[in-house]
Amino acid sequence: MKNEDLTKLSIDKTKLIFQSRKRVSLRMWIGITVFVVIVFVLFDTYLLNPTIEVEVVTISLAYPSRSLTLLSANGYVVAQRKAAVSSKATGRLEWLGVEEGSKVRRNAIIARIEDRDVAAARDQAEANVNNARSSLDLAKVELDDATLNYNRNKELVSKGYISRMDFDTADARYRRAQAAVAGAEAAINSAKAALKAAEVAVEYTRVRAPFDAVVLTKDADIGDIVTPLGAAMNAKASVVTIADMTSLKVEADVSESNLGKVKLGQPCEVLLDALPDKRFRGVVHMIVPTADRSKASVMVKVRFLDQDSRILPEMSAKVAFLERAVTNMEERPKMGLNPEAIVLREGSQKVFLVAGNHVKEIAIRTGAKIGDMLEVLDGVKVGDKVVLNPSNRLKNGSKISIKEG
Repeated sequence: MKNEDLTKLSIDKTKLIFQSRKRVSLRMWIGITVFVVIVFVLFDTYLLNPTIEVEVVTISLAYPSRSLTLLSANGYVVAQRKAAVSSKATGRLEWLGVEEGSKVRRNAIIARIEDRDVAAARDQAEANVNNARSSLDLAKVELDDATLNYNRNKELVSKGYISRMDFDTADARYRRAQAAVAGAEAAINSAKAALKAAEVAVEYTRVRAPFDAVVLTKDADIGDIVTPLGAAMNAKASVVTIADMTSLKVEADVSESNLGKVKLGQPCEVLLDALPDKRFRGVVHMIVPTADRSKASVMVKVRFLDQDSRILPEMSAKVAFLERAVTNMEERPKMGLNPEAIVLREGSQKVFLVAGNHVKEIAIRTGAKIGDMLEVLDGVKVGDKVVLNPSNRLKNGSKISIKEG
């Protein structure tokens, strides 16, 4: 019995070694797990993947005409036919038939000044003309009667049937009738002239468009006093300002040193800031024969070859003077990219596409050169942002921050 008890009190070394190894293995796996978690956290917080500051450019549409550009200049769209329209009479504006943007035809009435006084004067002048015509009719009747009496007495006096004195009386009456007719005709002419002046005075109260145009601004409202001199207090010098949209041209300032690159009839391409996705064909219309000494430049006027209702006066414009006219195929834009955004890795051209605060390495195919840009055939789309001058540190998935300014 004692031996059996002693046997039970003995220690199993094999079991102890197994338990010890099991505890060591568990601690090791716990340590590895903790290490992996720490590494993941460090990587996720970018302590092991530091942020790289980069510059970015945007994939945009580029026009093949850029490679044909000899010179670029800035300017503005200016209407060559423009007028501040007013009446020739001074008075209160009582009717206005247009507003900004209205299209008007030549000689169309667009506004009217109060005209009751001049209209009354015109009516009076018209009545005077009618009165003068009645006087002329009476004078002609008298002349007809005097002519018959004169001819009859002339025949009688030749036969001795009446005295010479009676004939002289008929002759005097005949001459007075002729003078009366002449006076009545002169009175009619005078009355007609007065009527014409009255009609002109009425016409002066009508504001007419001098040419086909579009109303740019409305300078007066109904009830305002309008005077052509604009000297009276609160008086308006003009009713509306209009412009002939077919006369729009770009007036661009060309540096004197580059003037040799410009000539009459030279093809141009016009880009308007308001319509960045559209290019307008143009041609050099005029080189103004004087220079601006303060700018050391010469004004060049460029005429649009195609009319577009979206082109408005005073729009800012950029003119590209071309070495030759563009073809139909060259008028179509292509997707372009700054060549400095492209790197050669693993035998292919690649760019780093900005996706939030990371970058993706994208393979692309390029085509012909477009000015200072390179045509991109596929891999990216217009509007995408890519890294400019990517460094060797930049990898797929790298964390980035974009440089300010």
